[in-house]
Amino acid sequence: MKYFAITSIASIVVIGLFALGGEANSQQSAPDFDPIQVARGAQSWAQECSRCHNLRAPSELTDEEWDVSTTHMRVRANIPGDVIRDIQAFLKNANN
Repeated sequence: MKYFAITSIASIVVIGLFALGGEANSQQSAPDFDPIQVARGAQSWAQECSRCHNLRAPSELTDEEWDVSTTHMRVRANIPGDVIRDIQAFLKNANN
């Protein structure tokens, strides 16, 4: 049941981000992220990070701070590199 709730939350977050994406991206020139990678990242972020943390809003940290944090957690929590790259894409896309 917890998995279903986390997956549902991740899906809602991704849908909301895509709905707001055009407006937010017009303020900054943001790198283009693959929507599939962003969706995987949202789901991985909800599943992996919520195991030990209360989830923060992506806007709480800058892209550079998320890079440091996710790289640190990749080592500490033994998260595969491809999963971290997806999470980073989600967080950076949500920040722009």
